[in-house]
Amino acid sequence: MRIKIYTDGSCLGNPGPGGWAYLIEAEGEKIRGQGGEPGTTNNRMEMLAAIEGLKTAAEKFPEAPIDLYSDSSLLINTMSKNWKRKKNTDLWDELIPLVMHKKITWNWVRGHNGHPQNEDCDVRAQREAGRQPKTLPSAPSRGFFD
Repeated sequence: MRIKIYTDGSCLGNPGPGGWAYLIEAEGEKIRGQGGEPGTTNNRMEMLAAIEGLKTAAEKFPEAPIDLYSDSSLLINTMSKNWKRKKNTDLWDELIPLVMHKKITWNWVRGHNGHPQNEDCDVRAQREAGRQPKTLPSAPSRGFFD
């Protein structure tokens, strides 16, 4: 059994309030997750969507190979073409252990192009971004600059 993880991140301003969302499809089951942060960037939200989706997949389907889909070329190319990790090192450090010893295929999809699962994640990520305070926090929990 292969599972599919669809992810998206959104930011209202850059930096600004942000949201992330994932959708996992496996064995006819759909699992959704989303969240947000008040002061962040779009790249951080894209990465956090993948991190949270992979964490959930590891709990529910620990041995299953994964097809991960994202409209973030930074995320996909860093993971599949070994682009250098220049910024957001805290999130890269969180992501790498989640993918070690896993069979993951990294797939880029064009955002805002009618891909149903990407659109689902986009709507939820934007909703989460809209729920965040509009001011930057004095001490963000994960940082907010790329």
